[in-house]
Amino acid sequence: MTHELPTLSVRAAASVEDVGRERWDGVAVGRGAVPFVHHGFLSALEEAGCLAPRTGWATTHLVVEGAHDEVLGIAPTFVKAHSMGEFVYDWAWADASERMGVAYYPKLVVAAPFSPVGGERLLVAPDLGESAAREVRRTLLLAAIAHAQDLGCAGVHVLFCDESEVRLAEELGFVHRLGCQFHWDNAGYADFAAFLARFDSKRRNQIRRERRRVQEQGVEVRSYAGEEVSDALVRPAFDFYQATVRRFAWGRRYLNPRFFELLWQRMRPYLQLMIATRDGAVIGGSLNLESRPATPAVGGAGGSAAVTRFGRYWGALAEVDCLHFEICAYAAIEDCIRRGIGGFEAGAGGEEHKLGRGFLPHATHSAHLLFEPRLHAAVRGFCEREARHLERAMGEAKVFVR
Repeated sequence: MTHELPTLSVRAAASVEDVGRERWDGVAVGRGAVPFVHHGFLSALEEAGCLAPRTGWATTHLVVEGAHDEVLGIAPTFVKAHSMGEFVYDWAWADASERMGVAYYPKLVVAAPFSPVGGERLLVAPDLGESAAREVRRTLLLAAIAHAQDLGCAGVHVLFCDESEVRLAEELGFVHRLGCQFHWDNAGYADFAAFLARFDSKRRNQIRRERRRVQEQGVEVRSYAGEEVSDALVRPAFDFYQATVRRFAWGRRYLNPRFFELLWQRMRPYLQLMIATRDGAVIGGSLNLESRPATPAVGGAGGSAAVTRFGRYWGALAEVDCLHFEICAYAAIEDCIRRGIGGFEAGAGGEEHKLGRGFLPHATHSAHLLFEPRLHAAVRGFCEREARHLERAMGEAKVFVR
């Protein structure tokens, strides 16, 4: 598909390799986008076979090029045969569509696959001015609509996008869906004790007890980041991920060992692991990724407030009481404070556990366009009702933690 515009052209690329690392990351990394839309992350998923028609993720990335073939905009785009791995749950919409006698799949999705992480999804070259950047984003959205219709898709979904992208999408008829996650924000804490001081005495004592309980079981937790992340940790990281998938009835293994190997090769500077050991043996841990600012910034404690940590895959190979809280909350927060990291997004779910451990509600956003008018109207009404409920719930949660 190629649509010619006065000074822009849009094409669909079958893989990130069709664009090339330098050209793709000139936009994604140049803008300081989250690592889940970098060439290294997406190419690892593609090469490992995690993104493929047989998995229900057919790649068809949209690329806007200028008069001299320079890449001005990118949207990581997929034709989906299901809703798995998206984390913006729309199965009720699919069910309603079926009852209407209307196909819901395939659908066109602009997203960071398997990663419920907010950020820009309509990526534009960092040297574009505000007006030009807006034109490129609008071009990407219009191209997504046209491409979806050409492919016989039932709609277009832009997931975990930036709020400004939602506003632009709304101008084209998209519906805004509000979501909520719980993130930790670094308020300039000097150390973990300063962080604990925000809680009342009952909660402080509970957190101390939970941390002490892990130590009493002979467990040590250590942080590794960037070049500290050795090749020896590849297999344990996959084992953590697989252990959690197997633990829950609803777990689905989207990733495979080859993806983890490629991630180590292509994204090592962005990797961060919390590793738990007992008697010298690795028994659990979490694999996280960290953002990097588009331009280097000076930060305290060897880090920068511009850096955000994104919690992704956690697991335990042995039963240890309170280990999840230690690895995925307390030790991770303590490490963020020590390194001067500005925020920690621990992933979707677990709200009741996160709220009492220092994670605050943050809004997430997505935009949806269904080509069936009746379904689109129903989705609009649903999203409006859901947003009112979420806004009230987030307000109550913020009051709770004061």
